[in-house]
Amino acid sequence: MLREGGNAVDAAIAACLASWTAEPLLTGPGAGGYLLVAGAGQEPTLLDFFVASPSDAERAPLVPVEVSFGDATQTFHVGAASVGAYGTPAGLEAAARRWGSLPLADLAAPAAALARQGVPLNAEQAYVFEILEGILLSTPQAAAQFAPHGRALRAGEPFASPELAETIERLGAQGAAPFHHGDLAAAAAEWVCAHGGTLTAGDLAGYEAVARTPARVAYRGREVLTNPPPSAGGTLLALALARLDSVAGAAPTTAELVDAMALAQAARTPAFDAGLPEDGFLDRFLAAQLGSTTHVSVLDADGRACSVTCTNGEGSGLVVPGTGIHLNNVMGEEDLSPQGFFTAPSGRRMPSMMAPTVVLGAGGVVELVLGSAGSNRIRSAILQTIIGVVDHGRDARAAVDAPRVHLELDTVYAEPGIDLAGLDPATPVAPFRALNLFFGGVQAVRRDPAGGRLSGAGDPRRGGAAVRA
Repeated sequence: MLREGGNAVDAAIAACLASWTAEPLLTGPGAGGYLLVAGAGQEPTLLDFFVASPSDAERAPLVPVEVSFGDATQTFHVGAASVGAYGTPAGLEAAARRWGSLPLADLAAPAAALARQGVPLNAEQAYVFEILEGILLSTPQAAAQFAPHGRALRAGEPFASPELAETIERLGAQGAAPFHHGDLAAAAAEWVCAHGGTLTAGDLAGYEAVARTPARVAYRGREVLTNPPPSAGGTLLALALARLDSVAGAAPTTAELVDAMALAQAARTPAFDAGLPEDGFLDRFLAAQLGSTTHVSVLDADGRACSVTCTNGEGSGLVVPGTGIHLNNVMGEEDLSPQGFFTAPSGRRMPSMMAPTVVLGAGGVVELVLGSAGSNRIRSAILQTIIGVVDHGRDARAAVDAPRVHLELDTVYAEPGIDLAGLDPATPVAPFRALNLFFGGVQAVRRDPAGGRLSGAGDPRRGGAAVRA
């Protein structure tokens, strides 16, 4: 799209729509997300179109599915009760109207063609299909779309959906209206309710994308813009960066990184989650403390940055017949419901970990655009990539490829190459044998402040790619 004369937002929207076929288990029209725009004289703005809590009513039980990452396991919860009010159609249309320079139909056309002709699974996407096979086989509709041979699609086999292609074309031609007020909204709500969920047509009709002022935090003489409340991920990332900026004069050690992660983890209390929707929460929170998913990052020739993260969770297993829409399982994400499932009031945005981020250098010029997939590991992946660029002077490729560490509860998870010296010997450590998508999927573009040279990187952990236009 950049070659066609579009800007960074056009390119990001087109890439998001293409990801509905290229990464069909991680995102789609039944998902939610965030989009951050900054640079080139734009007022920095975060567009929130994340999943909202649906109506409260009697619901079927959540269905637990255990997923193995090889060296760690995680339990996800799916089924009709896990479906929240999606926002991706509303968000992408709003972004195109506000910042785009090309017609939405033109942005949707290549993605629809991909969905119709199919995209062969690469090794990383085949791995995602493999570990989520329990979800893909949980309903006949999901099995027909993602496991047509009685097992999940494998590497080299194409994922194609003519129905999804038609749905993408409708978004391009009619915008978000059919998804939130029309026949697609009615079909989604009826299907969910028929299977024990609580999503209603009213939930979707009342949904709107919301423009917010980004959270801002200083780090090493730069300004980092990220996802503000009511999202949790950007707020906790800001806390970790601010703590490292105040205590570490040089590049932080692994022990200092883990301490910052522990601070952020400990800060996520019931009071934290309750306060996220309140005005002024971020400033009060930082003052008191300091006294699967898919991501696209774009930087255009004018210096305009667009960072957008979307997620379907792992998918609920519910595919709306005739549409190709695989609905999210955000209400079944334990990371987003630390105080218990179904505690958020109807209509409230769920407290996502997603944190599309932009780092501004001297004069407000964009130096780094990034974001990540990866559930609870999103903020630690972004944190370490920023440190790699700012503290270690790495280009985007080296910063994204560098091994990562993550703290979860009291256990430190570490990829090969992480220096664990300095950690408390009593700290439990779970070593991984290779780089793994457990540690997120960062996509980043860096502009070298010295000479303006651009570098980009898609995370090898998730088969990411960088393209220069």
